[in-house]
Amino acid sequence: MALVDIIMPQMGESIAEGTLSKWLKKVGDEVKRDEPIFEISTDKVDAEIPSPNAGVIAEILVKEGETVAVQTVVARLETEKGAFTEATPKTAGPEAVATAAPAPAAAPALAERKQPTATPAAFAVQSHNGATFEERIRTKSSPLVRKMAAEQGLDLSGLQGSGVAGRVTKKDLIGFISGGIPSTARITQAVTGGGGDHYPVPEPWEGDRVEPMSRMRALISDHMVASRRTSAHVTSFMEIDLTHVARIRARKRAEFEAATGQKLTFMPFIIASVVQGLKTFPIVNSSVAGKNVIYRQPINIGVAVALDWGLIVPVIKNSENLSLAGITRALNDLAARARAKQLSPEEVQDGTFTITNPGVFGSLMGTPIINQPQVAILGVGVIEKRPKIRPGPDGEDTIAIRTCCYFSISFDHRVIDGAVADQFLAYVRKTIEEYPESAV
Repeated sequence: MALVDIIMPQMGESIAEGTLSKWLKKVGDEVKRDEPIFEISTDKVDAEIPSPNAGVIAEILVKEGETVAVQTVVARLETEKGAFTEATPKTAGPEAVATAAPAPAAAPALAERKQPTATPAAFAVQSHNGATFEERIRTKSSPLVRKMAAEQGLDLSGLQGSGVAGRVTKKDLIGFISGGIPSTARITQAVTGGGGDHYPVPEPWEGDRVEPMSRMRALISDHMVASRRTSAHVTSFMEIDLTHVARIRARKRAEFEAATGQKLTFMPFIIASVVQGLKTFPIVNSSVAGKNVIYRQPINIGVAVALDWGLIVPVIKNSENLSLAGITRALNDLAARARAKQLSPEEVQDGTFTITNPGVFGSLMGTPIINQPQVAILGVGVIEKRPKIRPGPDGEDTIAIRTCCYFSISFDHRVIDGAVADQFLAYVRKTIEEYPESAV
């Protein structure tokens, strides 16, 4: 009888736990090697986890919705099909967590370095400096949580969170900062000093359906509220004439797709023009750190991808070094893997500017919320043909059919003045309206 442990993988160097959001297989199901068997959610990314071996699911130890430390055994796989006998699933207990687990054969995009197995005994082991594992993991929250706490003047060692060993998560901290103590976290009263103003929780009425938010939806909710509280949001709009780019696409599409194997859309032209704008107006590619402004050297463009279960923003790293073909290839690859839940945490981190495209759903324009810790976000409205007044060759005005859309930029007025935001947007408009055909 050969049993293989399936563990909660390490989905990033700073991530100490994950939520098993959905089982794709049940006890008794036969699986192939690298076939997805469960989904996990972290504060960085959602992903499907493949089976390390071929076999039959013999035991499920962690329930859907349960959050466990990385390296925790979540299930066991029987690799000898004939020896398998169905057993009643049981929840993870100390004996399951303490089992030594081999590193899973993760998909290349999800592979991470191995970490020591987290066992109950480890929680009580004293380190050389006298701190327990529990104390160390609580104060060693993710870099984002530590940064948020520092900006608010909070000491993480005084907080008891909902994560492993009381580790304070981003959701815990946002809940505390926004004035309410989250039900999943117990934050010491000495630190809170009381709560803030907040609306009462609505009660369901007869006939209502109540469903808990998914982990991704809850994180999006927290992130949006925190961004509104952090940045002084202002939004400006401009109409962009894409007729020139549309004609380039019509002339070059077949040749481009034959040479690169990539579908040529409007978005790569927009991204390339935004990159030029960020080079010219570096304040738009910055972050605010207290009373300091960090001017980011790389231009990492995040592009929002709408999913059936939420929203995710994969990042095209070092976009300033990519050609139009390179941007197209990176964009298509990231979007496809986002929808397939195959992104690694690193591929949704370290963005410096974000583009969201509600126009694909027919929206004319919008006022997007800034993706922290960035200072601006571009919204792209629906691209459509419109009648426009243009000067004719004889000096008389004529009505022409043009391909147009509205761009909106939401910016952080703490560091970006309205004039600068409009100059940036005007520069992007000029760049895209005069895009050189030779660059395609």
